[in-house]
Amino acid sequence: MGKIIYWVHQSVDGCIEGPNGEFDWPVMGKELSAYSLEQSERAGAFVYGRKVWEMMSYWWPRAESMSDAHGRAFAPIWRRTPKIVLSRTLETADHGARVIGADLVEQVAALKAEPGGDLLLTGGSGAAAALTDHGLIDEYQVIVHPVALGGGKPVFPPKDRLALRLVGSRSFDGASVLLRYERAS
Repeated sequence: MGKIIYWVHQSVDGCIEGPNGEFDWPVMGKELSAYSLEQSERAGAFVYGRKVWEMMSYWWPRAESMSDAHGRAFAPIWRRTPKIVLSRTLETADHGARVIGADLVEQVAALKAEPGGDLLLTGGSGAAAALTDHGLIDEYQVIVHPVALGGGKPVFPPKDRLALRLVGSRSFDGASVLLRYERAS
């Protein structure tokens, strides 16, 4: 399919969720919402870890009826784009998603070799860590939001050092910043 892009929102203190698992803090202004929709439109498939899948799969079928314009715009994209869930505990997933559990490295490498657009890994530090450990993530797109959570789940669980090279940056709505990285050689 192409590259695997890790697309993640983080606080300025490096967390993807607050101390109690909350994810009510990202600042989704007009520019960032438009960029998010653009990224989603280009994706050949969405990839999720189990926890993010379970959280998000509840909301997406309801998105078109939400008062949030971003949710309504995203709903048709989500329905038509292939979805892949990385999980050792799920055997099946709703909404036509494919579950990859065993042979993660081989199956994800095979997905990358298929024709189609890029694979967009959304949130989930565990899935990102597993794919990073095997050199399968090609680009890291980290959106830093103007909030310090004072604790919570880090973008990357403690592991070995990971050297990255900045390949682009962009600010949105005078609030959030996108940092695009690739692995350093």
